[in-house]
Order: sequence, then C-alpha cells, then structure tokens
Amino acid sequence: MHTVVVGTSGVSASDVLAVARGAARIELSEEAVAALAAAREIVDALAAKPDPVYGVSTGFGALATRHISPELRAQLQRNIVRSHAAGMGPRVEREVVRALMFLRLKTVCSGHTGVRPEVAQTMADVLNAGITPVVHEYGSLGCSGDLAPLSHCALTLMGEGDAEGPDGVVRPAGELLAAHGIQPVELREKEGLALLNGTDGMLGMLVMALADLDTLYKSADITAALSMEALLGTDKVLAPELHAIRPHPGQGAAAANMLAVLQGSQLTGHHQDDAPRVQDAYSVRCAPQVAGAGRDTMAHARLVAERELAAAVDNPVVLPDGRVESNGNFHGAPVAYVLDFLAVAAADLGSIAERRTDRLLDKNRSHGLPPFLADDAGVDSGLMIAQYTQAALVSEMKRLAVPASADSIPSSAMQEDHVSMGWSAARKLRTAVDNLTRIIAVELYAATRAIQLREGLSPAPASQAVIEAARAAGVQGPGPDRFLAPDLAAADAFVRGGHLVEAVEKVTGPLQ
Repeated sequence: MHTVVVGTSGVSASDVLAVARGAARIELSEEAVAALAAAREIVDALAAKPDPVYGVSTGFGALATRHISPELRAQLQRNIVRSHAAGMGPRVEREVVRALMFLRLKTVCSGHTGVRPEVAQTMADVLNAGITPVVHEYGSLGCSGDLAPLSHCALTLMGEGDAEGPDGVVRPAGELLAAHGIQPVELREKEGLALLNGTDGMLGMLVMALADLDTLYKSADITAALSMEALLGTDKVLAPELHAIRPHPGQGAAAANMLAVLQGSQLTGHHQDDAPRVQDAYSVRCAPQVAGAGRDTMAHARLVAERELAAAVDNPVVLPDGRVESNGNFHGAPVAYVLDFLAVAAADLGSIAERRTDRLLDKNRSHGLPPFLADDAGVDSGLMIAQYTQAALVSEMKRLAVPASADSIPSSAMQEDHVSMGWSAARKLRTAVDNLTRIIAVELYAATRAIQLREGLSPAPASQAVIEAARAAGVQGPGPDRFLAPDLAAADAFVRGGHLVEAVEKVTGPLQ
C-alpha cells in the first residue's frame, strides 16, 4: 500500500490525490514530530505567562478581547470546535473531506501551529482508519479558513458528532474511534483554533479539479479533432509554425494534440470539394486558441496550488524565533481567484464544444451529413435532444462561471469584514467540472457517429481507435432511434474514466 510521509515542508498534489481518492496510508516524519514538540513548548510557555496571547489565552474573533483563565482554556478549545461545527445542507463528498483533513494535518506538521504531536497522530490515525467526518455544504466564507467544514472534522477527533466508517455507514464518531482503537483527543491551549483556521477545503478541491481538468482538456482536443474530421475541415490551421508566432504554450500544446489525433486522416482537407469554403467556422478553427487559453489558466492555478501546498496557514502562528504572531494568511483570496478563473475557462471550453456539436447536427452547416445525424430524418430524430441536453449543461456552466470571489459578506460583528468565498468558488467548480465531462461526452458521441456516416473516406488511425474503444464501452454507433440516455451515460463514463485519452495515446503516444 502506498504511504505518504508528512514532513514540515508541505506536501505535493500527488500526495493529496493519493490520500483523498486512494487508500494511501499516512505517516509523520521524525522531523515533523520534533517540530510539533518544539512549537508546543513555546505555546506552553506562553500559556503559563499572565500576558494575553490570541488563541492561547483569549477568546476568538470579535471576542478576542477577553482574557481566559487557565482553568477555562480546555473548555474554550472544546467550545470553539462545537460552536463552529455549524454546517448545513447536503454532505460533502468523501474525497473532499479526506483532502480537507490531510491538508490540515500538513499545516499542523509544519511546526508553526503549536499543536501537540499526539493530536497530529490522531488525525493521521483517523484518515488511515477510513473514518470520514460528516461535513456539510454550507458553513465556510473562505476566510479565517474553511471554519465550519474543518470544525466538523475536529469534532470527530474529539469523539463527537457523526462520521462515516470505511463501510460507508454513518455512525457516532465516538463509536467509530473506539472500534478502531483510537483515543479521542482532549484539546489544550490553541489546538482547537489551529484545527480550524486554514484554506484546506478549497485547496483540496483545487488540486482535484486540476487533475480532472488535465484529462478533460486532452479529451476536448480529441473531440475537437474528431469534429474537424466529421466536418471535412482543414488541419492546416494546426501547423506548428502558425502557433509559434503566437507563442502561448497552451495553444501550441492543444494544436499539437489535435494534429497528432488527425495524423493519417482521409477526411480532413476536403473543405474545397463540393461546397467550397475558404475557412472553417471559429468553433473548429479556433479550438486550440480556446483550449490553449484554458491550459494556461490551469498553469497559473497549478502554481498557486503548489505555493499553498507548501504553506503553513494558521492564526496565530509560531515562528522559528519563538514569537507567536497574529496574521491574515488564512484569507482565501489567492485560491479563490484561481478557482473562479478555472470555472470561466471550463465554461468557455464547454461552450465551444457545444457549438461544434450543433454544427454536426445542422444539415445546412455539416457539409453533407444527414439532419441531426438521424438514420431516417423525420421518422428518426437522431441526436436532436442530445444537443438540447448539452446546451442545458452549457447554460449552467455559464451561470457557474460567475465569480464567487467577487463577493464578500461581513461576519463576526464586522471583525471579519472582508472574506474570500473560496469554498463556494470550489464547490461550483466541482459542478462545472462534472458538467464539462458530460458536454465533451456528447460531442464525442456526435462526432464518432458523424465520422461513421462519412462513407468512402477513412478516419485517422487514432480516431478509428476511439470509435472502436467507445463502441466496446457501450457507446453505440449510427442507426435508428433508440433510448438515448444509456448511450450518453456510457459516453460520459468513457470520458470520465480517462478511456478516451487512453484510446488515443495507444496510437499517438502521450498527449501534451
């Protein structure tokens, strides 16, 4: 079984994916345990002094002016977890909660939070046992961290609230901990606050979205190439020298991918045949420019994610010189912005894919294909309503592209008067990624059918490999009308599972 060792210098995106989506086990490095112990000594020393220190011997947020006496401090830490575990709405997905907990553990292990080593070990033990706290959709404003989601996770560490066991059954957290031999933690000074004060939920969702979008952008290059073939378009617009004079890296990569897919096609280059046209429509000709811009947006988002993965986000923080200082590093703006940027790019990618699908179905613009790719148009409706479904998804994508991070709503008696809404940006991006997968699946379904309706001309070997793999996966080809939803579901699964990219790369080698 894969093991992820958590040290003091952060974790990688692949570590997050291994823990969130896989069954990777977590171990704390000796360096991390030593750093935890050293920082705790500093917090204990401050706790013994009469001077108030935020988070150690004071209240929180707008209540930070109250000095808390030593006998009430354990209660203070329990109370912040209980009161902040105030989420509402549907449960958040297991992989998101696991990413959230793992990334909080990453910051705890940095040695900047003052949390005891035994608390960090309990966090690792809960993840290793496959116990997943019940976290709700609503409760984070993306500032002072993802407070309510992280509080629900901290509640589980205390043996309170509900959690899902490795068998998928939700039970009281105390029962699950006992069943796995895990002792609930008794929080001490600063520990409750340190478990809540991070951008971990939005960061985890960003890391997973980037992994999914990496596959989807390659998938979109493939379906754009298939549509170009089906529409008898010209691949001359993909020539490397054309993209070299506008040197956006993502654009060059998208064009290279499309060109690799189309290598050896007999269908491209017929734009001057029976119905001559000087240029293909924008949705075909400009596919690399749109997909490329999205790729470059992803590159920026990946840079932000890498920086955040190396960060220690808490307030206050323990510095190497022994100071414990308040700060604003918990503000989610850097992560929130790129989550919104990605939703905009994904919406545009979905939009251009839908325009190509519509073109394939319109006999006035498809250059010889039957109306709606129907077997007997009029008797059969073909893919008419498949495009309606795709259009509905695109419309929602546009709504989801409205930035969450442009909003802010004051909280905590105006102490927390500007927030990032990064959690909300992450939640809507997850929906956008889901929708984009379905949109690309519909284009795949239409383009493969259209290619098969072009008699007498052979598609590229990579395209033929896609058609054969898709048909083997239950994505059926041309023919009379049938119950369409199962076909579309099969296409969705084919794209979602990465099988579209796999089918092409067996012929072309790795795509960019």
